[in-house]
Amino acid sequence: QVQLQESGPGLVKPSQTLSLTCTVSGNSISGSPYYWSWIRQPPGKGLEWIGYVTYGGSIYYSPSLKGRTSINRDTSKNQFTLQLSSVTPEDTAVYYCARRNWSDEYEYWGQGTQVTVSS
Repeated sequence: QVQLQESGPGLVKPSQTLSLTCTVSGNSISGSPYYWSWIRQPPGKGLEWIGYVTYGGSIYYSPSLKGRTSINRDTSKNQFTLQLSSVTPEDTAVYYCARRNWSDEYEYWGQGTQVTVSS
């Protein structure tokens, strides 16, 4: 069974960098043809795609966040990470990691982690 679990600080100060890790079990992030994705949902708003890393290690970002976003992976730990720099209160959201297939379907999700940007 595929499981994803987000981890990281729940509170980040403005102008700092938000850092999250997604730990995957039941599926190798480098051995199967999927997109390992980060998605967020600000309060009262819809889901927003942040970016993903493919099983081959290619990385793609949302144009709206590209300049502040960094996604990486550690295949030895079967983890992928998100860093979002220069955060503002508008970056407050529930952050999810998820597995997306070639049909653009999000098949598996982490439970989500609340990140609040506040001084």
